[in-house]
Amino acid sequence: MKPLLTLFIVCVIDVLGFGVIVPLIPYIGSRFDASPALITAILGVHALCQLIAAPVWGRLSDRYGRRPILMFSLAGACVSYAILGFAPDIGWVLASRVLGGLMAGNISAAMAYASDISTPQDRAKALGTIGAAIGIGFMMGPAIGGLLAGNDLATASFVRPALVSMALAVFAIVLVALRLPESHTPEQRARAALEEGARRSPLALLRELPALRYVTLAALCIAIAQAIFESIFALWALARFGYGPRTVGLFMFGLAIVPVLMQGGLVRVLVPRFGEYRIAYAGIASFVIGMAIAALAPGIEVAVLGLVICGAGSGAFNPTGSALASKQAGGGNRGSVLGTYQSSSSLGRVIGPFLSGAVFARFGAGAPLLLGAMIAAPAAVAIALSSRRARSAGQTPARDPNPVRGPG
Repeated sequence: MKPLLTLFIVCVIDVLGFGVIVPLIPYIGSRFDASPALITAILGVHALCQLIAAPVWGRLSDRYGRRPILMFSLAGACVSYAILGFAPDIGWVLASRVLGGLMAGNISAAMAYASDISTPQDRAKALGTIGAAIGIGFMMGPAIGGLLAGNDLATASFVRPALVSMALAVFAIVLVALRLPESHTPEQRARAALEEGARRSPLALLRELPALRYVTLAALCIAIAQAIFESIFALWALARFGYGPRTVGLFMFGLAIVPVLMQGGLVRVLVPRFGEYRIAYAGIASFVIGMAIAALAPGIEVAVLGLVICGAGSGAFNPTGSALASKQAGGGNRGSVLGTYQSSSSLGRVIGPFLSGAVFARFGAGAPLLLGAMIAAPAAVAIALSSRRARSAGQTPARDPNPVRGPG
């Protein structure tokens, strides 16, 4: 089995375990009589911990290798699922999300692995594969979680989904241990150790690499908007259409197909023709338009149309943004650079939930989505500034001279 395929499967399993839990958090909170603001705040705490952990995992993977970081974080995620499934009160739910967030920073190590085993010309393709894996996990996970929990809040089981997530995490650990060779050589790890003193923090990297600074800002805008929607989706569906856990899970499954197809297929075709910057612009525009349509939709049919357009936009932006960030890295600090880039997404997932609950309570179900569209729009300006900085540094222009090749 090729390493990228193995990594793809590991990422699917990893995110699938998390995705099983995602649609259940609002309902678990409701069972403990938590307010919408508290429920979304708990989701924000998970993202805050991921924000703290992502650059740390990235630097540790530069220093000690990708495999041990992936296995350790998966083991921690397994423990967090156990705490959540058997939580007796809202405090334990919060504790499980703190631990789960700290372990979720391992995506930066997975992206660094994908970058290690790809050429600069194929990097967007490799990172798009990881993005597709994440999308598949989020696509299948909520549906599985909803089916396992049931559709009646009064009788829903949260233990079964937690046990399934634990089993998936254990399986992923075994797969990494047996089938995933280390991609970060001892020489690269030694170089990372020498460079560590000069790059101790994400802020240091952002100061050193202006193009990274702006593409990271764009990712932050998109992540805030995505987090606003994701954190309020179950409450939005319940308020607008009366949907329970099972329906919400199946709904999320259907919507997630769009970004998966975009990241896993269309990006590979579009980037060689138009370049990463142009695809990033198009992704941002689609995301903003789709979110606005869903916010103002008079019924479920128009809302679904908007969310499909929005999903296509996020599926176009995410792998191209990661590829643009990875091009700012050298061989020894790729994990740190991608960890810093991922930390912007984590910061967005901290900010979004704290905004969504308050806006939902004050202005109604559609208001958080409209706010998300407004926040995502400036990402296009940040991408333009990143492109200008990259050109001035003699890096990739708006259309790459060495475009990404298609599969095969």
